[in-house]
Amino acid sequence: MSLPITCHNDQFGTLGQIDASHLAEIAKQGYKSVINNRPDGEGGPNQPSNASIQAEAEKLGLNYVYLPVVPGAFTPAEVQEMARLLKTMPGPILAFCRSGARSTNLYHLALQVA
Repeated sequence: MSLPITCHNDQFGTLGQIDASHLAEIAKQGYKSVINNRPDGEGGPNQPSNASIQAEAEKLGLNYVYLPVVPGAFTPAEVQEMARLLKTMPGPILAFCRSGARSTNLYHLALQVA
């Protein structure tokens, strides 16, 4: 299986919605940390839950953080937290949301934080 990860650089990539079964491939590709930027339930009852993805990530030894954000309405605190995570989590880091766009936008905003 090949996941359509957008590699922004050798330490950060983004991806659309994943489920627990994708994490083995993410780990195999060398990612050490995963950030979930999609709120639970946003996509309805068929969206995989944060808890199910987190449990599998931890089982595989991946670092995992749940930082849900609303598209186009990022708060300064969310941007600050993303910047902190980028500096402190082991890389490479993969962030995901519904399509990958929100994680990409949050990443670019976080890079501007001093």
